[in-house]
Amino acid sequence: MIEIGKTIVEFPPLREGVLVKRYKRFLADVELDNGEIVTAHCANTGPMKGVLWPGGRVRLKYCPSPKRKLDWSWEQAEVPSHNELKRCWVGINTSLPNKLIRNLIEANCLEKQIGAISIIKAEVAYGRNGKSRIDLLLEPEASNIDTRKIYIEVKNTTWCDNSLALFPDSVTIRGQKHLKELMSIAITSRAVLIPCISRSDMEIFAPGDLADPLYGKLFREAISKGVEVIPCSFGFFSDHITWEGVKPFQHSQNI
Repeated sequence: MIEIGKTIVEFPPLREGVLVKRYKRFLADVELDNGEIVTAHCANTGPMKGVLWPGGRVRLKYCPSPKRKLDWSWEQAEVPSHNELKRCWVGINTSLPNKLIRNLIEANCLEKQIGAISIIKAEVAYGRNGKSRIDLLLEPEASNIDTRKIYIEVKNTTWCDNSLALFPDSVTIRGQKHLKELMSIAITSRAVLIPCISRSDMEIFAPGDLADPLYGKLFREAISKGVEVIPCSFGFFSDHITWEGVKPFQHSQNI
């Protein structure tokens, strides 16, 4: 098990620079510290509310490949923080949270919440019409008291209000659908929503009611029907990511 505050993922040091602009959803121009301006792929296609700061510091991964159109990928952004540090690095790559949560499960960091796990599968078809794909499907060890399969939906969470982490940051039809799908399987299986809080300065999670009131309504309905919520927090650095523990959650953005 990885202790809180310890490294869960390591990687070659990222390059730092200043965000010039983000455009066409998938592209970002960044001026590196040596003055060179490069175009990076932006895996986050959402509005990036509270994270998109032209003129702010960002971190990029350099990964040239004949299979890629761009050699650079935007990974992190520095943003204002509510705490005494005043600044915080945020993970903005939406393809990373699933890997982080899988690493947590494999390291037994969530054993208290979900029990011992024997098999982990990714992107398994499920839902009312079998047309959705769950991020992670877990099969518990036979020794567990609860041996039901566990369906986990992971959501990258970067928007916040002071120390309150919020998802979503805009209307998300896809996110609404995922909550409905989790509710549909909660009768016979364990259905789990994991907000992946990709910043270390958050203390609690809530649905982003102000951005998507319907999502907030479905969130509360899902909980009433047995869907579990396990917010997991991480810290982002230039060459590693740390595990910052499971955070509590509240049922609405405004209480």
